[in-house]
Amino acid sequence: MRRVYLDNNASAPTFPAAIEATASAMRELFGNASSVHEEGRRARRVLEESRESISSFLRAEARELFFTSGGSESNNTALRGVAFRTRERCHVVVSAIEHPSVLATAESLRSEGCEVSVVPCDASGRVEPSAVEAAMTARTGIVAVMLANNETGVIQPVAEIAEICRRRGVHLHCDAAQAAGRIPVDAGALGVDSLAISGHKMHAPKGIGALFLRRGIELAPLVTGGAQERRRRAGTESVPLAAGFAAAVEAIVADERGEARMRGLRDELERAILSALPAARVLGASAPRLPNTSSICLSGHDAEGVVIGLDLVGIAISTGSACSSGRIAPSHVLLGMGLSEEDARSSIRISLGRMTTLEDIRMLVDAIGVVVSRNRRETAGEAGAGATGFVDGRGRAE
Repeated sequence: MRRVYLDNNASAPTFPAAIEATASAMRELFGNASSVHEEGRRARRVLEESRESISSFLRAEARELFFTSGGSESNNTALRGVAFRTRERCHVVVSAIEHPSVLATAESLRSEGCEVSVVPCDASGRVEPSAVEAAMTARTGIVAVMLANNETGVIQPVAEIAEICRRRGVHLHCDAAQAAGRIPVDAGALGVDSLAISGHKMHAPKGIGALFLRRGIELAPLVTGGAQERRRRAGTESVPLAAGFAAAVEAIVADERGEARMRGLRDELERAILSALPAARVLGASAPRLPNTSSICLSGHDAEGVVIGLDLVGIAISTGSACSSGRIAPSHVLLGMGLSEEDARSSIRISLGRMTTLEDIRMLVDAIGVVVSRNRRETAGEAGAGATGFVDGRGRAE
């Protein structure tokens, strides 16, 4: 059975060019990039060329970018590295729709003595700059607002928030893991002080990410013990993963029509689903969104059952962020937008990638009406079958 993969916000399939670049580096660049011999110098050269490609993609200088293991480490490094830089300004402001790697780090900082303020979003999923400013105090040292939400795709007014932070001398960190590779990301134009990206969201290998840190800003490293990455992150750099990351970025740059193509496919699938399922609604539709992301509320249906039903016919989507998929609790993002718990549990996320085709969209559209209709009948028929009433898509109550 041909599989259709529409969960790119969780992780995107690796570009063939990125696979080859990684494999080639593993075969040929076995030296440590910190070594002075020829093998080490060759590894160092590829590492720095990769850094140059990725920093150029962000319109940044190579010296402003250092490699990490991914978005979560980059977010942790920025928040923890700035929060305790001065005890007098240990007040952290985060938006309520941030990735768990930001929210959990903020809570950890709270337990270590920092003050933390959480700024809500509006019904469209947008965080208002005025609300961020209202949460700031004279002790605020860092604000964290993502560029685009991983569940709804709603793009946040980061440049406006950056102007507020700049006036008040506050560090602004931006999680751009979902935005990079889907829309242009210009770190300088955004005005952020730090910005996180993740390779596997951009069709690069898993295990590699990067943190942009504006020139002149220092932060305490999360990982210590060596002078690598300008003393910002100790440990032997993974040259193969960096090479794969750079190859993926170069493929994205070469795919000039990619953003428009994803937007057209997303708009087509939303039109078809709303036509087939009149009760469905697109969440965040009134706000600017990523071209690849569609969060759809199927009121009255169990989203987990729909996801499992689609999986059984060869289509992969999700119910929200994959980082929270093992939890029973409804999405904190959707609750923050004002959805009821029932509607939050009835919402699915469809996320396209640069490899998604029109045939993939048509297969989803053909299948989802049947799966949703079956889900309604099974849920009604099995409502009293178990303690939870949850139907797993095969008609069995759990």
